[in-house]
Amino acid sequence: MNKGIKSMNTVCGSVEFGLRVIGVWPGTSYAILRRVCCVFSMAVFQTFQYRYLIVHFSESNIFLLMDVMSATLTYSLLFIKLIIIMFNVRLLDDIIAHVVEDWKNCDVSDEYTMNRMANISRWFSNLIIGSHAVSVFLYAIGTLLKIETRELILKMELPFKMESTLVYLSVLVTQFVHQVSAASMMAVLNCLLLTLVLHACGQIDIMRQKLSEITGKNVERDANESVAKMLIVRHQKIISFSKNIETLFSNIALLQFVSNTLVLCSLGFLIVISIGVPGGSGMLVKSVFFYILVNLEAFIYCFLGEYLSTKSKMIGDAAYEALWYELNPIQNRDILFIIVRSQKYLTLTIGKVADLSLRQFTNIVKASASYMSVLHAMY
Repeated sequence: MNKGIKSMNTVCGSVEFGLRVIGVWPGTSYAILRRVCCVFSMAVFQTFQYRYLIVHFSESNIFLLMDVMSATLTYSLLFIKLIIIMFNVRLLDDIIAHVVEDWKNCDVSDEYTMNRMANISRWFSNLIIGSHAVSVFLYAIGTLLKIETRELILKMELPFKMESTLVYLSVLVTQFVHQVSAASMMAVLNCLLLTLVLHACGQIDIMRQKLSEITGKNVERDANESVAKMLIVRHQKIISFSKNIETLFSNIALLQFVSNTLVLCSLGFLIVISIGVPGGSGMLVKSVFFYILVNLEAFIYCFLGEYLSTKSKMIGDAAYEALWYELNPIQNRDILFIIVRSQKYLTLTIGKVADLSLRQFTNIVKASASYMSVLHAMY
């Protein structure tokens, strides 16, 4: 196996499979047909979900309204995410090609760091995808506890009546399969961001290691100069790679921020109302793990933004801590360029408005808790 093929293993196999299913992975056959089928199926489900929301919006049962809204908004978020990714498929191709190039050009001393980051991203990717699958299973179990009322997993206003048991079971199975697929795809897109950010941070760690070795006494003077210039080129590639990730996920992060606030508000309200209420166990089974998962999803985005920013700041520290005073003025100038450029640290933003950080995660939780308190007081 050559290194070009091996480099693809930096992305978890399940993530690559998911991206191939929706036709956005480089070199996927029948890519356009896959995208059309994916968007069409999501659009059909969204149409029936919003029909139900519109028809039952005037009802006084706010409990039902919050239940429907939390699931519908989550589906809407995924639907828009997929459209954004599909419209930026060339940018995604460039990002994947950059990852492949990094693996092709890495030397023996770089492989440990790159393999470590790749293993971490694969482990967390499988964990995230598995947790989404568990969430769907529990959500379905919560619905099936009320199977005698022929309640659907996803509330929909269908154009036909479910008078026979066969029709009801067919719709139920279809919804379950689609929900598993949608939840898995949501996890895949989150894991894609995780993988790309960890790869960028791995390149930063390699650069910091090179900076610490640049003035070693066992390195020749000419080699020092060439290494310094090579590190400037490497730093610029990291910056370009991070900007591409930011461009691809900035609008997605904005939608994630707004949607998660509303969904956490709705789910928190359902959990509070269901506690101690007769028949509330089914809603608790549906909502608790879903609530945890939405929190986790918001945390992943905010943590990755914080982690990337923190890592990028370390480049300037590593350059300053190097033995730059042993170098000649020309070499010092190269080091100075790295220090000055690292002052503008890398980051992921929420629609170019604010940086993704752990502080933003606390803002999401606080805002959703405030809205939930108002709804609970009104109810």
